[in-house]
Parts: sequence; C-alpha cells; structure tokens
Amino acid sequence: EVEVELGEIEVRQTFKASRIGVIAGCYVTQGTVTRNARVRLYRGGKEIYDGPIDSLKRFNDEVKEVREGFECGIVLQRFRDIEQGDIMRPYVIEERERTLS
Repeated sequence: EVEVELGEIEVRQTFKASRIGVIAGCYVTQGTVTRNARVRLYRGGKEIYDGPIDSLKRFNDEVKEVREGFECGIVLQRFRDIEQGDIMRPYVIEERERTLS
C-alpha cells in the first residue's frame, strides 16, 4: 500500500446543519479532492483529524471530485471540530503490486 497526497484545501467558513453536523466551506488551493479520499485536518500546524470524507458537494450537488481553484462543501465522518483557517490535506491509499527486483 502506498499513500498518495492529492492536494491542499483551505477551510474558509463553517456552517452548522442540524442532521449533518458541521459543513466546512472550503477552497481547493492545490490539486484535487475526491469523494473517496481520506483527509488530514491541521490547525496551527498540528494534525487534529485523520479520516474519511462523509460528503463532498459543489453548491447542493454531491460530486466525485473538486479541482484546484474551486469551492466545495465537505463533511467529515464523525468529526465536527472544524474552524475557519484549518487546512485539509486529502490523500488516497493505493494498492501497489510488489515486483521482484
């Protein structure tokens, strides 16, 4: 297994939603974020969350990916402590076949 970083996301706003929890209003500053990615959430340079994305939206539509330069809404799985200014770094874990050298 190999971890592949996908980019960087800046949290610009947060919204509370009764049934959902906290929606992070984000801007993708580098790369791409995908629906099946996991994210590490950083505040003040310290990692405070590492886990899956529960929801990835553009406006009101659930989407598979959001590219650099676009805004999106992200809900993290079972985690609500998100603040403006937090940084998310999405990544995926890829299976790599071992080769004999």
